[in-house]
Amino acid sequence: MNAKKLWFGFIAVMVISFGVLLYYGREIYRQAPPIPEKVVTVDGTVLFTGQDIKDGQNVWQSLGGQEVGTVWGHGAYQAPDWSADWLHKEAVFILDKLAMQTEGVPYAQVSEEKQASLKILLQKDLRTNTYDKAKGTITVSEMRAEAIASNTQFYGGLFTNDPSLAHLRDAYSIPENSLKDPERVRLLNTFFFWISWACVTERPGQDITYTNNWPAEKLVANEPTGSMHLWTGFSVIILLAGIGLMVLYYAKRKNEDEPSPKIFPLKNEIQTPSQKATVKYFWTVSALLLVQVLMGVITAHYGVEGQAFYGLPLSDWLPYSVSRTWHIQIAIFWIATSWLATGLYYAPAISGVEPKFQKLGVNFLFIALLIIVVGSLAGQWMGVMQKLGFVQNFWFGHQGYEYVDLGRFWQIFLFVGLIIWLLLMGRAIYPAIKQKSENRNLLILFLISTIAIAAFYGAGLMWGRQTNLAIAEYWRWWVVHLWVEGFFEVFAAVVVAFLFVRLEIIKATTATLAVLFTTIVFLSGGILGTFHHLYFTGTPTAVMALGASFSALEVVPLVLMGFEAFDNLRVSRSSDWIKAYKWPIYSFIAVAFWNLVGAGIFGFLINPPVALYYMQGLNTTPVHGHTALFGVYGMLGIGLMLFVLRDMNKDVVWKENG
Repeated sequence: MNAKKLWFGFIAVMVISFGVLLYYGREIYRQAPPIPEKVVTVDGTVLFTGQDIKDGQNVWQSLGGQEVGTVWGHGAYQAPDWSADWLHKEAVFILDKLAMQTEGVPYAQVSEEKQASLKILLQKDLRTNTYDKAKGTITVSEMRAEAIASNTQFYGGLFTNDPSLAHLRDAYSIPENSLKDPERVRLLNTFFFWISWACVTERPGQDITYTNNWPAEKLVANEPTGSMHLWTGFSVIILLAGIGLMVLYYAKRKNEDEPSPKIFPLKNEIQTPSQKATVKYFWTVSALLLVQVLMGVITAHYGVEGQAFYGLPLSDWLPYSVSRTWHIQIAIFWIATSWLATGLYYAPAISGVEPKFQKLGVNFLFIALLIIVVGSLAGQWMGVMQKLGFVQNFWFGHQGYEYVDLGRFWQIFLFVGLIIWLLLMGRAIYPAIKQKSENRNLLILFLISTIAIAAFYGAGLMWGRQTNLAIAEYWRWWVVHLWVEGFFEVFAAVVVAFLFVRLEIIKATTATLAVLFTTIVFLSGGILGTFHHLYFTGTPTAVMALGASFSALEVVPLVLMGFEAFDNLRVSRSSDWIKAYKWPIYSFIAVAFWNLVGAGIFGFLINPPVALYYMQGLNTTPVHGHTALFGVYGMLGIGLMLFVLRDMNKDVVWKENG
């Protein structure tokens, strides 16, 4: 195995994987559930328009979107999935109506034989695709129109102040009068109808719905498809085969242990002004971590007292959707800040060159990040409190998409900030790359991962204010999966390898080969593994097949994280001077453990199609989310911060016993 072959492998994986990802992205654009120009009854009466549905999507976003209940299974779990909830209520209403017309009693009181016949009538009504592309209309039966009116009344009362629904508002942590404008109430219901319509309406020429028969609802014949069972089994086979090959690779790998230097190699290293300027980033990381934990405590407590915090009516000022938004958003902010600051600290150390005005750039970027954090969090609060119009909310408030909740202005601001970070990193690293030393391949990969972090956040700018939800979800997972879970992972692997090379624990050539191989294996499954988030979001069946297969490959390198944990533990005990880096290295051991358990085991628990079909929207998802986001990326952020702080003052002895 040599670097040249690995670079060819890396390029091949990137080109082929992104080619497939973009091709099926085009298919998602073509086959997304259509938004009609009008929804009409059989006699031509217009119930609402396509523009109403789009505006209703903006109302849903202003409430917090995926931070209050789920849609197509994605979002928060305090409130129900609105698409599934609407569908069930609609089905029950129609069945009761049919039973009263034919038997004079509610559906629950008729015989099993009659229930079966009524369900067939219901399924014909709801599953038949009545979208007319030429006219741009969806036609519904008179009985379904009545069901829509009934649901509209229910959700109108839920999001306003119907006293009979106070117990549900408390259970769902939805404050009274969350919507204060009757027109917004009406628009929200049109959006709820459309997302439910996509869940029950069969695709043209097929016997599966736009959401691949999700959610599970026997009343309307929503059950797992044959494809789900097929690709679930195939994903398990791929997982086992992949694990076998990885075990073979590790078994054949030669012992690459290298003795650590007896004397600390960086003892006389001098810090540059820009390196010293990064310390305030880590103070900010610590402060944001504390605030994020507090938001987590408040969010979790809302599961006990839906509107209060130990009797205090906190939801009047800090609703659940805001506390949960801030809990997730601040986590991303402090983790990203730690990683970015680590890059800024080590960039001059890599080349031994302090570029002109580098300290100014570091300070400017810090101020920009503070403005983004404070501004975006304030805008999200204003959006949920219904203080912004649709356009203002999109730009400065709450976009409603989990992990990318911040308004478009703040997204662009952050994207520009990442580009500035890239420039600061590039100008500091480039002199070292020009030297063509043994570190060159590792540094090139370092630069590539830096470019990817800056560039791939731009995927979050690919949807507009009223983009079809299926298309917005496709691009959102580019950010969540490819940016957060993908290229940050590559960046992390390179940084950790570089830190050990810098400490002369491993050789640069060994580190380069290991990182390149790991990156190829990880991205081979990771890029197309993005599709496992999109099984039920209005995507074609091919997306399920690819997502199931390649998400299994994502797990393959994670099952052998025990080797990495053992190697890091061995490193922490190899020399006396390395003991000063015990806690940063222990953090890396924790990363390896949670990669295996959080990302690997808990991830594969829900990744296969049939498993996710039943678990989508349940608390199995946040178990994976917390143990992967904090366990892997959070612990790595803490480890990197501790590494930098250790390097900033090498003579200080840390207190380890409290």
